[in-house]
Amino acid sequence: MRRKDREITDLKEITEIIQRCDVCRIALHDREYPYILPVNFGFERSGTDLLIYIHGAKEGTKHTLIQQNNKVSFEMDCSHRLIPPAGDECCSASMAYESVIGQGEITLLSGEEKLHGLSVIADHYQIESRQFHPGLMADTAVYCIRSSACTAKRRL
Repeated sequence: MRRKDREITDLKEITEIIQRCDVCRIALHDREYPYILPVNFGFERSGTDLLIYIHGAKEGTKHTLIQQNNKVSFEMDCSHRLIPPAGDECCSASMAYESVIGQGEITLLSGEEKLHGLSVIADHYQIESRQFHPGLMADTAVYCIRSSACTAKRRL
């Protein structure tokens, strides 16, 4: 990381940043160019590993690319605020932010793991209901990204 003065290494602080994020972006392998998309998510820790749960349809580009290659990158950010320029030079303007970036392997969940993943996602968005429509459940894929390494930065 180039800006070590902005690096965050404390797992508790990284977890607090992730809690404030409402969108996670994942990047998948797609031939010549990466395929990146925003997803709703939930997360939990398993020791030092970060587990990120996402959901979506059981068909489509995301599902197909995950089946072809389960290595993914992810990014989430929050706390955005413009830092106005100092004086008349607009080039001194900047942006406040907090971000987490990492890589991991993504797996399709089933059974109780699938229900657990959906519950973790609901928890992240403070949705209390745990009733999942059986018809929708049959058409929904739930994935878990297991990341053992991520980086975090902050500029406030």
